[in-house]
Amino acid sequence: MRIGILTGGGDCQGINAVIRAAVKKAEDYGWDVIGIRYGWLGLLDGLFVPLKYEELDDIIGIGGTILGTSRVNPLRRKDGVKKIKENLKKMKIDAILAIGGDDTLSVAYELSKEGIPVVGAPKTIDNDLAATEYTFGFFTAVEIGTQAIDRILTTAKSHERVFVVEVMGRYAGWIALYSGLAGGAHYIVIPEQPLDLDAICKLIDERWKRGKKYAVIVVAEGVQIGEHELLYVKEVVDEFGNIKVGGIAHILADEIHRRTGKETRAVVLGHLMRGGSPIAFDRILATRFGLMAIELIKKGEFGKMPALTKFKIEPVPLSKAIAEMKTVPKELYDIAKTFFY
Repeated sequence: MRIGILTGGGDCQGINAVIRAAVKKAEDYGWDVIGIRYGWLGLLDGLFVPLKYEELDDIIGIGGTILGTSRVNPLRRKDGVKKIKENLKKMKIDAILAIGGDDTLSVAYELSKEGIPVVGAPKTIDNDLAATEYTFGFFTAVEIGTQAIDRILTTAKSHERVFVVEVMGRYAGWIALYSGLAGGAHYIVIPEQPLDLDAICKLIDERWKRGKKYAVIVVAEGVQIGEHELLYVKEVVDEFGNIKVGGIAHILADEIHRRTGKETRAVVLGHLMRGGSPIAFDRILATRFGLMAIELIKKGEFGKMPALTKFKIEPVPLSKAIAEMKTVPKELYDIAKTFFY
């Protein structure tokens, strides 16, 4: 048997660990493995490279993806599905392992309905995929955010300033909540809850009155300020219909300064959160996903992906994974609100 592996969408820590585990398990079964370069683009343009565990045994701690990635949507390309089927036949690839987030897995789901044997592996630092408790890359991003907040706190105290730290996550506040809570942020703003500028400014004023003349506010990149969405959303739309978000921290910092008179700075962590080596948890989770994905192929259980459920790795339908975005429930945000002080 010969399988193809691709990685699509944004990169994150742990992708290479999935590739490594999948190749090892496939070779244990005597299968050949082909790497598909640059996500779905590679299947359209026939960009392939052989993968051997002998050459991959030490990539578990390397960030990014050795296969490259793109945000190409083959379903929006002329004869996209037809070209994919032709290239799979040409390369004698019997099944595909697609490693990605909701966009990549939505394509995988549609291709599975077209009769193409495909399984997925859930990947996103945003942790917004339904059907799995966590995705690999998330906790590494949280660790990066937490360390950044630790560092910002020291300079905030030294200069008696307010800092607004913007983290990734698009329209889900998981990274903001976890890193903000772990880093001891004084206020956390997430897309799932209404932005209350009055409450933020009141908190800052009260801190100054108590002699605590500094504050760190964590904000998720997908937060909107009233009707001013287009002030920070760049009108760039990819092939999946996603707009490019970022920059909310600068607007929020300017507004806080205008209302309170306190010197306020913005720090945008951005793609720093995607880079670097995965922490141990993400390496292990990614490894387990990679192994389970090959098991799904072996059993012929296509149109599914491995998911973390109560510490177990279990198969779930791709349709369930992409059915809705997993957002932060109010009860978790209420825990963070305990420390808004």
